Amino acid sequence: MKNYRYFIMGMIVFMTVINYVDRGALSYAQQEMIKEFGFDAISWGAVLGFFGYGYLFGSFFGGLLADLKGPKFVWIVAGTAWSIFELATAFAGEIGMMLFGGSALAGFAVFRILFGLAEGPTFSTINRTNANWAATKERGFSASLGLLGSPLGALLTAPIAVGLLSITNWRMMFIILGAIGLLWVITWSKVFTNLPEDNPRVSKEELALIRSKADLLPNEKLVEGGSSSTKKWYHFFKNPTLVFNAFGYFALQYITFLLLTWTPKYLQDVYDFELSSLWYLGMIPWVGACFTVVLGGKLSDYLRRKTGNLRIARSGLAVVSLFLTAVCFLLIPTADSIVGVMFWMSIGNAFNFLPNSVYWSVILDTEPNLAGTFGGISHFICNLATIIAPTLTGFLVIKYGYPSMFTAAVVATLIGMVAMMFVKPGNSVINNKQKGDIASGSNL
Repeated sequence: MKNYRYFIMGMIVFMTVINYVDRGALSYAQQEMIKEFGFDAISWGAVLGFFGYGYLFGSFFGGLLADLKGPKFVWIVAGTAWSIFELATAFAGEIGMMLFGGSALAGFAVFRILFGLAEGPTFSTINRTNANWAATKERGFSASLGLLGSPLGALLTAPIAVGLLSITNWRMMFIILGAIGLLWVITWSKVFTNLPEDNPRVSKEELALIRSKADLLPNEKLVEGGSSSTKKWYHFFKNPTLVFNAFGYFALQYITFLLLTWTPKYLQDVYDFELSSLWYLGMIPWVGACFTVVLGGKLSDYLRRKTGNLRIARSGLAVVSLFLTAVCFLLIPTADSIVGVMFWMSIGNAFNFLPNSVYWSVILDTEPNLAGTFGGISHFICNLATIIAPTLTGFLVIKYGYPSMFTAAVVATLIGMVAMMFVKPGNSVINNKQKGDIASGSNL
């Protein structure tokens, strides 16, 4: 195959679609589950938020393992685990009532946390895979392809979940989704290798393109034969660029999980839509994002090539996009019809996803040999939003009504915008003490 790396990227897109459908399907089963187990808005917000607790730690440790053991090991272990826990979610309530003092909520807490732990390594492992497989001039584009599965999966969650719920029940939905994940793992194990050098399907010409140094900017770095850096994991926190970049990513994730978890209930409670209408309404906020997530990667690479300035290509794009996202979400509560709400929500989410690849490209630009570890730490920080967004929204909705959840989204987005103003991609800050640490120790 002439461009086998694109096949690998395509397989990653398919996997992230599975990943997002698995995590988002719960929201479409909410009416049946709330009725069956007697959850109120706060407890349902907790059910939606449990995923994030596991996801936080999975993203961190998954990134470390991707650098230490290689991404293939992490893909297979994580993919198998999340598929099994997705399948087991069908029985979480009953298991909770049997084993945890009659509490269905405790059962969902256990299985959603474990499910989140297993899904956590996904994007830091994608970053390590891109560090090994992507040509330098395609970093923005390759990152955007890996991330395309997020909005595409969120878009497809609605018709897939509603379709499955229409022909079967919510328990069988989780069983089917878990089985699909296991099939992906089996296929991936046969077609993927940690490095393109080890894959017989990669030609010498393609390998030369991937490893070419011809297009490097002065402050960019190339992965050193797929090896891990000798820096320690905590050097992440000594580099302001990486820390502020993680807070910028938090803003994107807040919007993503707000829409993924609360949109179905918002539409049912405020506009009295039935489940049968959610298959297409749930898709609308994600249509534009499916295009802008790839457009953003191409646009970032274009700005890099035209300006020779990574700060314009990465940070500048993110700052403008986050500002426009905040404006759109500020306007949602002012809309007086479902058409207006869907319009501003869709445009806002499209701007939100435009710089998605930037947050990962900054890590590749700055520390490609620790793309997994530093990507995992960044993902850990940003995924605080997977807990905060659904859980905080439950409290805000009860106390202040649904408009407050959009106000909170604006605040989170503005925080991310300000953070990205301080990001300087490619800036690897090393002082004398750190040099001593690096000379005497490993990256752990």
